[in-house]
Amino acid sequence: MNTGDTAWVLVSSALVLLMTPGLAFFYGGMTRGKSVLNMMMMSFGTIAVVSLLWVLYGFSVAFGESDSGLWGGFDWAGMKHMTSVETTLNGSVYGIPLLVFAAFQLMFAVITPALISGAIADRAKFGTWLIFVALWVSLVYFPVAHWVFDFGDADGNGAGWLAARGVLDFAGGTAVHVNAGAAGLALAIVLGKRVGWKRDPMRPHSLPLVMLGAALLWFGWFGFNAGSALGANALAGQAFFTTMIATATAMLGWMLVETVRDKKATSLGAASGAVAGLVAITPACAFVTPIGAVGLGLVAGAVCALAVGLKYKFGFDDSLDVVGVHLVGGAIGALSLGLISNYSGTEGLFYGGNISVLGNQALAVVCVGGFSFVAAFILGKLLDVTIGFRLSEEDEVVGIDQVEHLETAYDYAGSSTGGSHLTKEF
Repeated sequence: MNTGDTAWVLVSSALVLLMTPGLAFFYGGMTRGKSVLNMMMMSFGTIAVVSLLWVLYGFSVAFGESDSGLWGGFDWAGMKHMTSVETTLNGSVYGIPLLVFAAFQLMFAVITPALISGAIADRAKFGTWLIFVALWVSLVYFPVAHWVFDFGDADGNGAGWLAARGVLDFAGGTAVHVNAGAAGLALAIVLGKRVGWKRDPMRPHSLPLVMLGAALLWFGWFGFNAGSALGANALAGQAFFTTMIATATAMLGWMLVETVRDKKATSLGAASGAVAGLVAITPACAFVTPIGAVGLGLVAGAVCALAVGLKYKFGFDDSLDVVGVHLVGGAIGALSLGLISNYSGTEGLFYGGNISVLGNQALAVVCVGGFSFVAAFILGKLLDVTIGFRLSEEDEVVGIDQVEHLETAYDYAGSSTGGSHLTKEF
C-alpha cells in the first residue's frame, strides 16, 4: 500500500462529499425563499439514503467481480472483509485499500441523484423523493457506474460493456452528468410545471448563496477529477490543471453570451458558467491538453448559456437548469474527446485519431442518457400515481418548506423560524 496515494484519495473523497452541501447552497440560493430548506434537504437526504445502499449492495453492483457487462453482482454485498484488500482496476493494482476506493466512489454515487433534484424544485414531496433516489440509484446509477467505470482485470474480464468498448470517461461525464441530466428531464416532464411558470419571475432568492455554492463545488471538484487518478501522481496533476482552466474559461464563455445578448454579465451567469465548465471537463480532464481545456471550456460555457433556454422552447419546467448545464455540458465533454483527446491509443480526430473514438463517445451519451430518461420517467410515473410525487397546488403556493418540513428559512413575521414541534416544546 502507498500511504501518499491513500492519503490523497481520502482527502479527495472528503472534497467530493463537500460538493453535495455545496450543491445544496447552489440550488438553495436559486430557488424562491419559501423553498430553500426543502431544496437543501433533498441534497442532504440523498447523502443518507445512498450511503446506506452503497454498503448493502451499491458498491458490489457497481464494482463487483461479476462477468456481466451490465452489473457487478453481489459478491461484495455488505462490503465484507475489505479493509486490507488491494484495489485492482483497469488491469492494474493501485496502492490504496479497496475500502478507500469504495469511499471515494460513494461520494460520486451521492452527488449524482442530488443533481437531479434541481429539475423539480418547489414541487416534489420529500418522502417520495427519497424513495425515488433509492430506486433510481439501485436500478440506474449503480449499473451505469459498472458500464462506464469498471474495466475489469488485465484481460478485460468483468468489465462494464461501455468500458470494454474503450469509452473514455475519466471522472463521470456520462455516468454522472448525462445520467443525472436525463433523469432530471424525465422528472420535470412527469411532475409538470410549477404554479405560475412563465407568468411569475421565480428569480433566485439569494445570489450570494448561489456564488458560495458554486465556489464550494469548484473547490470540491478538484477531488472529483484529480482524485480519479487514484494516486498523487502526474495524471492527477494534469486533471487538476485542466479542471481549473476549463472552469475559468467556461465562466468567460457564459458571461460573453450574456454580454452580447443582454448587454450585462450576471453573477448567476458567472456561477452557472463555472459549473458548466466543471461538468464538461469532468470526462476529459486527464485526456486533453491545457489548450484543449481552454477550447472545451469556452464552448461549454457558451453552448450551455444558450441551452438553458431550451425549456421555454420545448415547454418543460426544468427549475434550476439541470438539463441545460448537466445533460448538455456532460454530452459536450464526452463528445469532445472524439475530437481533442490526446490519450495514447484513443486520440481524437484533431490528433490523428479515427472516427471510432467519436462513435464510442456518442454511443455512451445516447445509451446512458436514454436508459436514465426511460427509467426515471417510469419510476416517477409509478410513484406519482401510487403514493403521489407532486405537491398539491395549494401546498405549493403556501411554500414547500412549511408544508413538508414545518420550517421556514427566514423569519419574515417575527415568529420562530423553527418547526412547530420546537415552538410547542419550548
